[in-house]
Amino acid sequence: MSSEVADGTTAARTGEGRYRREEVARAAGVKVRNLRYYQERGLLPPPRREGRIAWYSDEHLTRLRLIDDLLGRGYTVNGIAEVLDAWEQGGGIAQLLGLGREMAQGWAQEEPVTMDLAELRELFGPAATPQDTRRAAALEYLRIEGNTVTFRSRRLLEATLTLVRQGVPLAEILDAGDFVQSQAAALAERFVALFRRHVIGPEGMERLSAARLDHIGETAAALRPVAGEVVATEFARAMARRVEAEVAALLRTEQ
Repeated sequence: MSSEVADGTTAARTGEGRYRREEVARAAGVKVRNLRYYQERGLLPPPRREGRIAWYSDEHLTRLRLIDDLLGRGYTVNGIAEVLDAWEQGGGIAQLLGLGREMAQGWAQEEPVTMDLAELRELFGPAATPQDTRRAAALEYLRIEGNTVTFRSRRLLEATLTLVRQGVPLAEILDAGDFVQSQAAALAERFVALFRRHVIGPEGMERLSAARLDHIGETAAALRPVAGEVVATEFARAMARRVEAEVAALLRTEQ
C-alpha cells in the first residue's frame, strides 16, 4: 500500500453535519428542487452560505427526513407547517431534531481519504478503468470534485486495494460491493421496522412526550452496538461454515 494511504499524509477529514445541496437532498431521499420549495414555504431554514456555496447541517437533514415522513403519511404542506410550528412554540422541535441526530449519527464511523486523480491512478494502476471509477462513485464509495477524489471509508479503500493486489478484478469487487449494499439495506430495513413498530409505536414521534422521546433516544443508542454485533457475529459464523465446506470440497477433488 502506498505511503499516502498508510500514513494519511494526503488524507482529509470532513466534518459531520456539513452538506452541499445535492448531498443533503440525496441523504434525505428528496429531490434537490424540493429544498428551495420547502424554504419558500417556511418548512426549512435557509442554509449557511460561504461565498457561493450553501452549506446544510444535520438539523436540515433531520427536518427534511421529518417532512418527507409526514408527507408520506398524508400530511399536507400546510399541515406539516402547523406540526413544526406547534413543536417550535412548545420548545419541542429542538428535542425532536436532537433525537434525529442521535438516532442517525454514530452508525458509520469512517475516516475519509482524499487524493488527486494522479494519485488514484498511481494507487490502482491499470487495474482500475474509468468505468470502474464511475461505478464506484455511483455506489458512493468515492466522490469526485474536479481533480480531487474522496474515498468515504479508509477501511473499504484498504480492503479494496488488498483484493486488487491479490489479483481480484476491480469490476468483480464492485459487483460484490453492490450485492453487500443491497443486503445491508435489507438488514437495516428490518432493524428499523422493528424499532419503529415496538419502540416508537404507531403514533410516530411528532406527538410524543419529552419523556417518551428521551426513552426512544436511549433505546436507539443501545441498539447501535447490538445491531452491529448481531450482523458481525452471523457473518463470521456463515463465513466459517462456507470456508469449511469449500476446503472439504477441495480435499475431495484431490483424492
